Amino acid sequence: MKIVIAPDSFKECLTAARVAQAIETGFKQILPDAEYIKVPVADGGEGTLQSLVDATGGRLIDVAVTGPMEETVQACFGLLGNGETAVIEMAGASGIERVPADQRNPMISTTRGTGELILSALDQGIKRMIVAIGGSATNDGGAGMMQALGVKLLDADGQELPRGGAALSHLYRIDTGKMDKRLQTIEFIAACDVGNPLTGANGASAVFGPQKGATPEMVEQLDLALRHYASLLQRDLGKDVGQQPGAGAAGGMGAALLAFLDAELKPGIDIVMDAVGLAEKVIGADLVITGEGRIDGQTAQGKTLLGVARIARQFNLPVIALAGSVGSDVEAVYECGIAALFPIVHDAVPLSEALAKGEENLIRAARNLASTLLLLR
Repeated sequence: MKIVIAPDSFKECLTAARVAQAIETGFKQILPDAEYIKVPVADGGEGTLQSLVDATGGRLIDVAVTGPMEETVQACFGLLGNGETAVIEMAGASGIERVPADQRNPMISTTRGTGELILSALDQGIKRMIVAIGGSATNDGGAGMMQALGVKLLDADGQELPRGGAALSHLYRIDTGKMDKRLQTIEFIAACDVGNPLTGANGASAVFGPQKGATPEMVEQLDLALRHYASLLQRDLGKDVGQQPGAGAAGGMGAALLAFLDAELKPGIDIVMDAVGLAEKVIGADLVITGEGRIDGQTAQGKTLLGVARIARQFNLPVIALAGSVGSDVEAVYECGIAALFPIVHDAVPLSEALAKGEENLIRAARNLASTLLLLR
């Protein structure tokens, strides 16, 4: 048998690579002679960087960068196994988890650190960059990122704008003359799983601002600032991105990637599946095993399992999923191509215990699944 193991991480418990290893360990206790292909995957959100690095034999590179509130933080980017592709999770440098809840303020938080990660990745001589956007503490339209990359965002006096989304209301001119020339040679792909425009009732400020500490008054001010920003992007760069789907992702980071870097916005799950080459790896397989920390109705709306099942379906392969926990509204998952679903925890235990025994339970569940398959064969 050839068995492809393509799980997501079990959040707060195991990385996708460790999940794949645990499943293989359990299966090998019953089917030691099978061929196992491990492909850690993700949906473009948290864990995407690690999954792509693990799946391609790449490496993580640590960098000291500017955090959301201008503090120095340690972040990292990934260099994939081909040596030509870098992966950045903006949340690593500019994420909301970097800022204590009582200090969050999208009026002044900055994406500069994400730009600094990009600069460091450029030093590796890459040709392609995948930027996972989401989980940000910012609402600056990617302004800080672009300033780090050499763009001048000037006020009426010719002075550089200070950090934060509110400062964009004073933007008078955009000067890209000093933007790092290497950016012109890079293919940018942004993992973007939301279709929000930059401004308006469904825009970055209104929808995501409150999650980042914005009051109703702040939301109004930030939205006006981003409207002004969009007008100058169109005037100075000739890029009309304000109402483009995805432009409002990550506090407007989508708009900057579109306008300055000509990025292609794609669903994160599609980017990951392409990058790890899952379609090629399932050719000739007998079975695909996947898994995730929690599987419920939302899983069918673009999560990892959906992408794995979609590819397996192209080759008429059965997909079995293992889950840390299962929601009551899980029926939709079966309609997406998951043939069977098994929780790995069978007793009512505290979450802390379930997390502590996650690897042990996963190995046991995989062994039992392999035993069942052997009996059926």
